[in-house]
Amino acid sequence: MTALLQVDDLEVHFPIARGVLVQRTVGHVRAVDGVSLSIEPGETYGLVGESGCGKSTLGRAILKLTEPTAGSVRFDGTDVAGLAGESLRRMRRRFQMVFQDPLSSLDPRQSVGSMLREGLAAHGLSRGADADAERLRGLMAAVGLPEAALRRYPHEFSGGQRQRIGIARALCVEPDLVVADEPVSALDVSVQAQVLNLLRSLQRELGLTYLVIAHDLAVVRHVSDRVGVMYLGSIVEEGPAGGLYDEPLHPYTRSLLSAVPQPDPSAEDTRERILLTGDLPSPAAPPPGCRFHTRCPWRQADRCDTERPALRVIEGADPGHRVACHHAEAIRDGRITPADTREWLCGPWPT
Repeated sequence: MTALLQVDDLEVHFPIARGVLVQRTVGHVRAVDGVSLSIEPGETYGLVGESGCGKSTLGRAILKLTEPTAGSVRFDGTDVAGLAGESLRRMRRRFQMVFQDPLSSLDPRQSVGSMLREGLAAHGLSRGADADAERLRGLMAAVGLPEAALRRYPHEFSGGQRQRIGIARALCVEPDLVVADEPVSALDVSVQAQVLNLLRSLQRELGLTYLVIAHDLAVVRHVSDRVGVMYLGSIVEEGPAGGLYDEPLHPYTRSLLSAVPQPDPSAEDTRERILLTGDLPSPAAPPPGCRFHTRCPWRQADRCDTERPALRVIEGADPGHRVACHHAEAIRDGRITPADTREWLCGPWPT
């Protein structure tokens, strides 16, 4: 199957300027640094990582809301990076974004109906007042809001309702791809479940393709077919959601999953916890070699400090499961252990 979205070696670097009267560039923040991924039609690709790793910047660069520095983004065979003006506007109907903060992404001066009709008109999808009104009523029903919501303004809704409006705004122009940036991070747990279930049901009904960006590993596992793990601007592990969660291969992925609480008290008391020391390195001065080696408990100084690992399939792993780690096989098989278990690992909670 041909990928709907193909991203190759994408980079987004922001210049660092100094000076008051005369500014000069003294470096760059490497927010996204050589990311490659593909998403098939009808698939949900989950992107996870800690704050500052470049997830949101990657999502915005894919839609060309942020200008890429290098690399290519091909959507249904078309190079998005090479589009501009009217051709870019026409292409943007096919990919839409659900923003992280629903309130700040909605115009407070427009009613919900006005916002949705503006999208229809901008992309030439309006079919007359009566037909558009019927269409918007159906869209409100699809996202679980009453018809009266069309006459109200963003500040009159709760956080969960505003997120539903953001989803409705993305869907009203009939896109093929929806980039959802932290779609439930600001919502209560019960509302999170409603919005996630809504996204899944709309995907089945409309044949949508999703790129879901989140830092909540449970959310990503619930909605994703495949998962990519980002660290310091790069993808360090990628694979089917079930395989990646059941057998994480990269030390960073293992540390993320070890921090997820278990609902079973006995399992919670005995699970391995991997504690990372130090802070996330600056994306303006990423470390040489493996980006994770400054915090990795399995670090081996021979290659980790000098050679950047490629994203690859390792022996015995699923063909779709790739990891960027020189020693992934040895770590998986227990041939390499953490440098100091007293420093890096916590055992069961004291009784």
